[in-house]
Amino acid sequence: MKRFFLRLAGVLLVFALAAAGGFAWWVHQPLGLSASPVEVIVKPNSGVASVGRQIQRGGVAMDPRLFQLLARVTGHAADLKAGGYQFVTGVTPLDVIEKLWKGEVTHYVVTVIEGWEFRKMRAAVDANPALKHDSAGMSDAALMTAIGATEPSPEGLFFPDTYLFARGSSDIELYRHAYRAMQKRLNEAWSARAPDLPYKTPYEALVMASIVEKETGQPVDRPMIAAVFINRLRKNMMLQTDPTVIYGIGESFDGNLRKKDLLTDTPYNTYTRTGLPPTPIALPGIASLAAATTPAPSDALYFVARGDGSSHFSNSLPEHNRAVDKYQRGK
Repeated sequence: MKRFFLRLAGVLLVFALAAAGGFAWWVHQPLGLSASPVEVIVKPNSGVASVGRQIQRGGVAMDPRLFQLLARVTGHAADLKAGGYQFVTGVTPLDVIEKLWKGEVTHYVVTVIEGWEFRKMRAAVDANPALKHDSAGMSDAALMTAIGATEPSPEGLFFPDTYLFARGSSDIELYRHAYRAMQKRLNEAWSARAPDLPYKTPYEALVMASIVEKETGQPVDRPMIAAVFINRLRKNMMLQTDPTVIYGIGESFDGNLRKKDLLTDTPYNTYTRTGLPPTPIALPGIASLAAATTPAPSDALYFVARGDGSSHFSNSLPEHNRAVDKYQRGK
């Protein structure tokens, strides 16, 4: 038995040495690329596993698990930097890790998150040290004029995405690019819209998309949430959506929505006013634009959170009240 375990240990050692030798050989071998050069975006605040997946999806034939192993073996797993990286034929796994560790970016990035208010986007842009801050000191209205936009309010008009730019680029150009991206996405959604929607303009659809963005707990619920609000608009019912009230309160909102807030009239209080608020309340993503223009076929007029991020939808007030008792009051 002892001889058996010794032999087993010897075999395992051989396999371990072979694996280590294979790994050492692999780190110096050229990787396959989808094109040459290929541009890969690594998003800010990505963990090493996520970076490996972004590298692979970007067109570098490198197994994310091996990428993660190599990053940890080299001691650089926590030091990989966001940005736009260019890889050419002949690049090896070790080259990839070294480039990301040293931050040898060809482009820098700003990531704009779905559901952000414009002020959060502007704060993120202002905080980026690689940009030239030509918008410093500009009011929002002046910034809109500078990018050639005709809308008076910037809210909702910039598409949430990760934007690449070269060091020293003007932030005005980044805003212009994000604005045009939203115009393109909105026009595409408007062109594919369902018939007989209660919107007069694409801008009204954008307002609805922003509400859907802020009300959605589970992505799958977006078309149904849009359907509820659209059905309410058709019946001239108040939308009664908390995120619009919160937006109307502004930066003084302390995180606690009170009854008096629901009763205090502002242009954004959908408990005191019918119809859509005057502007979007956030930056909606592509899924919310689609939901606002192609809602689910439904007669639902109410929804309530189940407590797990999803929503229960009801066609009548008595049904809704029963759902509130069940999911909110525990009855």
